[in-house]
Amino acid sequence: MRHDKCLLTTKDFAMLESMLDRGPHISDSWRALLRRKVNSAEIVFRDDVPPDVVTLNSRVRFRVDDGRPEVRVLSHGCTSLPVGLSLPLTSPTGLALLGSRENQVTIIEDDEGRPVRIFVEKVLYQPEAAHREQLEAVERLSPQSRRSGFKVISGGLSPERSPRSGNRLCPGGSDDPGPSAA
Repeated sequence: MRHDKCLLTTKDFAMLESMLDRGPHISDSWRALLRRKVNSAEIVFRDDVPPDVVTLNSRVRFRVDDGRPEVRVLSHGCTSLPVGLSLPLTSPTGLALLGSRENQVTIIEDDEGRPVRIFVEKVLYQPEAAHREQLEAVERLSPQSRRSGFKVISGGLSPERSPRSGNRLCPGGSDDPGPSAA
């Protein structure tokens, strides 16, 4: 089953458009795939992308033609992952995976013009889904445990209200020089 439709986050779509605009050095077949991807994209906010869609920095298990399954992290540019664990978006396979769903086949052409099938078996990790899970976990906390955590505030005491406003060590009125003194 072949699907050209892809689902892209607004960030991933903007990145592809930028690559299309600035890429005179890319091959014609890669540019055609990139144009096809941009033209067929359905664009969603990151909070609305289903967890079975490959987004940038997703860890995905896929197959090329009838080859063995591979697991890679779809990356853009340099990565701190060990060699062989990432798959750059600038490769034809990486570009084909972006925006694809589990059980979806995308057909691309190799350098000789032969069709190559890219099949997404499973999205093992998707950053957007992980982010939503973290937010949901915080929401599930009881109100009491949410209140016991630290709270970020802005401002604080002004120097004239500080009990140690005359301290010469730190202008804010505290004798604590902060983490840089440790």
